Amino acid sequence: MHRPASPAPGRPLTRSDYKTLSLAALGGALEFYDFIIYVFFATVVGKLFFPPDMPDWLRMLQTFGIFAAGYLARPLGGIIMAHFGDLIGRKRMFTLSILMMAVPTLIMGLLPTYAQIGILAPLLLLAMRMIQGAAIGGEVPGAWVFVSEHVPARYIGYACGTLTCGLTVGILLGSLMATLINSVYTEQEVLDWAWRLPFLLGGVFGLFAVYLRQWLHETPVFTELQQRKALAEELPLKTVVRDHRAAVAVSMLLTWLLSAGIVVAILMTPTFLQTIYGFGAVTALQANSLAIIMLSIGCIISGALCDRVGAGRVLVVGCSALAVFVWLFYSGLHANPHWLFPLYALVGLFVGTIGAVPFVMVNSFPPRVRFSGLSFSYNMAYAVFGGLTPVTVSLLVKWSPLGPAYYLIALCGMGVVLGLGLLRKGR
Repeated sequence: MHRPASPAPGRPLTRSDYKTLSLAALGGALEFYDFIIYVFFATVVGKLFFPPDMPDWLRMLQTFGIFAAGYLARPLGGIIMAHFGDLIGRKRMFTLSILMMAVPTLIMGLLPTYAQIGILAPLLLLAMRMIQGAAIGGEVPGAWVFVSEHVPARYIGYACGTLTCGLTVGILLGSLMATLINSVYTEQEVLDWAWRLPFLLGGVFGLFAVYLRQWLHETPVFTELQQRKALAEELPLKTVVRDHRAAVAVSMLLTWLLSAGIVVAILMTPTFLQTIYGFGAVTALQANSLAIIMLSIGCIISGALCDRVGAGRVLVVGCSALAVFVWLFYSGLHANPHWLFPLYALVGLFVGTIGAVPFVMVNSFPPRVRFSGLSFSYNMAYAVFGGLTPVTVSLLVKWSPLGPAYYLIALCGMGVVLGLGLLRKGR
């Protein structure tokens, strides 16, 4: 495991650092909004982009299949962008990733439907989702590397936590936009044309974020590597796989923890609240929005605590607390429905323990292959675990309504073990 080379470890955060953090987090939020908005309009997209006589279950399967294709494109996009990020610069790839997200989102808002162009409609939709997936595969690891190499070493946790907070705010923006569109327009208006608005807005916001990223500077760490001619001499990924296997394994397991926290506790739970616990859609979405706000706060707190007490302690305490509140939440709601808001808020806060994950990952790889190492670990784990988690949890729910709790608690146990491992190594 490597300590990162980072500019002037003793200095405080400057105005320039805060500008870099703000622009990176804003871009991350807009890019995540673009990626996630599809989920909130999946039902409408299914009706418009597939044959009207298709059975509902098959339409839903194909609609979410197109969503999953975005996940499958992540590793390829992430690995290619990381390769060039390690060889020609972080900033260029950081700007390219948001452009690759904004343009397909804008096009999705303009696509003709199945009624207009037949089978071409879902194929074009699939192509746009694949490009979006490749973009998000480069954005998240690229953003973590970018901010961690801009700030002094003692603020890396805070920087990564703030950026992760930005990504979760993107999910919140998607949820709020979906609520707004469905409140302002009738069901028929949404089907006719209003579903296009969140995609068009996302594309325009994304292009604005591309413009804002022009004001960012290349990271001091990469500039120093260029000046010392210490950039990777061979394929960066080859070095990662050969020399940093332990770092890859730890990073992949931590990504599993991160993806499960987001996918199960934030993205899937509103559906469970309606189907298993009998809450109305509006109540479930309101509670979910509160949980996302608490998650965003939790990410910043856990990142800042990593700088103070180390990631090992943050993971041990955070994952233990999350396991307790997850159990109370899923097992107690039937008897105490009035616990929904406070308990979901606490679950969200402690899912914020994932703010510690990028801190560990950027410290696990040396600067010249950092982008490739982080991107390979993150995207491979997300493609496997991010894809399998919804299926596994759905099967567990068939077996027991407490399935989501069992899955999350098992992964909290893994998080505690990883935290203890980091403590033992003095990290």
